[in-house]
Amino acid sequence: MKNTFDLNKILRPHILSLAPYSSARDEYTGHSGIFLDANENPYGSVTEENYNRYPDPYQAEIKHKLAPIKNISVDRIFLGNGSDEPIDLLTRATCTPSQDHVIILPPTYGMYEVSASIHDVIIDKVSLTADYQIDVEAVLNAVTPKTKIIWICSPNNPTGNVMQADAIRTVLESFDGLVVVDEAYIDFTDTPSWVRHLDQYPNLVVLQTFSKAWGLAGIRVGMCFASPELIRILNKIKPPYNISLPAQKALLEGLEGIAKKDKMITEILKERTFLCNMLTDLSLVIKVHATDANFLLVQFDEAKAIMDYLIREEIIVRDRSRVHLCDGCLRITVGTREENEALIESLKKYQQKSVAA
Repeated sequence: MKNTFDLNKILRPHILSLAPYSSARDEYTGHSGIFLDANENPYGSVTEENYNRYPDPYQAEIKHKLAPIKNISVDRIFLGNGSDEPIDLLTRATCTPSQDHVIILPPTYGMYEVSASIHDVIIDKVSLTADYQIDVEAVLNAVTPKTKIIWICSPNNPTGNVMQADAIRTVLESFDGLVVVDEAYIDFTDTPSWVRHLDQYPNLVVLQTFSKAWGLAGIRVGMCFASPELIRILNKIKPPYNISLPAQKALLEGLEGIAKKDKMITEILKERTFLCNMLTDLSLVIKVHATDANFLLVQFDEAKAIMDYLIREEIIVRDRSRVHLCDGCLRITVGTREENEALIESLKKYQQKSVAA
C-alpha cells in the first residue's frame, strides 16, 4: 500500500464547509480599548485576580513562546484542554459515526478507545507484540478503506517503552490516513520527537503534554503538532475559549521555567534508576519492564493482593493486571526519594509477612 494522503479525503465532508463560531475575540484581536463586545462584567471579578475578560481563543502569546522551544512554526501548533481534547477533535473531524474505523494497539492509553466509543466509531484492535512493539504487518492488514486514524503511543502507556522508529515510519508511508504519535512521556527518553518529521509526512500528528515533565497537570493543557491545514481544522471545530485565562497565565509563567523542568527530569530519571534497582531486588517481583517514561510497569507474584495492601498503606499505584499483555502488573509512577523509599519499605514488609506465613 502506497501513501496517497489527502487531508480533504479523510475529513468528514460537512467539516470542510462548516462555518465555525465567531467569538468576540475573532473580530477584534487587540489588547487595548473599551470592550463592549463580549457581554463581560466591566467591574472585574469576585476574586483578587481579574478574570472578567475572555482569554485569547488561539493562545497566540503562548504559541510564539512555545514554537522556538519545539523548533516548529506557530501555524503547526494546537493547544487543547489536555491531550484528550485533540484526541476527541481528531476523531470528530475525520470519523463518521457507525461507518469509519480507527486502529488502536493494546495495551495502550485508554482515551483513544473511549473517544472512538463516544462518537460511535468502529475500533479495530491490533495487539502489540510480546515485547510491546508494533506488529506492522498486522496493523497494515487491519487497514480498511474506512480507516481514518492509527493511534500510536510512544513511549507507550502503560508499558513505558518507545516504539521502533522503522515501524512507525513504515506505517506513515503505507497508510493514507492520520497516524497519531502520542508523546506524552517523550521528555523522559533520549529518543528524538517525531515533531521533526512533520514536513516529511503530511499525515503525521504528534501529541505532547504539559502534565508530566513540566509538572502542570492541574492546568490541563496538551499540545498537538500537525500540518497547518489540519491545525486550521482543529481551530475551526474546537470550543471558542478552550484554554482558560488562569491556565494561559500559568503556562506563560511555566514556559520561563525550562531550566527547572530539565532539573526535575534529571531527578526523576535518577529516581527511576533507584526504584528499578530496588524493585528488582525484591523476591515478590517477577519482572520490572524496561521503561522510557516516568513510571515502571512491574509484574508481581500476587499483584491484586499487593495492590490492596498498598492501598491500606496509603500508597497508591495503578492496577494494570487485567490489561491485555500486562498480567500481574502494577504501574508505579516514579516519586521523590522519600516516596520511593516508603514504597520499597512497605513492599519489604509485605514480603516478610508472606515468607513468615
